[in-house]
Amino acid sequence: MLSTRSLEKITKGFSNHRRIQILALLGDKPNLSVFEISEELKVNFKTISEHVRRLFIAGLVKKKSEGTIVRHKLSDLGQYALKFLRAIG
Repeated sequence: MLSTRSLEKITKGFSNHRRIQILALLGDKPNLSVFEISEELKVNFKTISEHVRRLFIAGLVKKKSEGTIVRHKLSDLGQYALKFLRAIG
């Protein structure tokens, strides 16, 4: 069982409509770069970059480098969070 602090960190990680959009997008289309996420959601690159950073810190997103490009996909925890959000939505 996770501590209440850990649970708080996770829920704060997805407690923003943009971050929920990113989780949903990566759930449907894994391995996107920040630029690709920005293009898909039609949101400023810097805004998306900050949201992806927060998702990563919360452990909801994993990063994988491919040369100069960094790809993002949901972690196992991110997949669980997305299932939870879809279940209550």
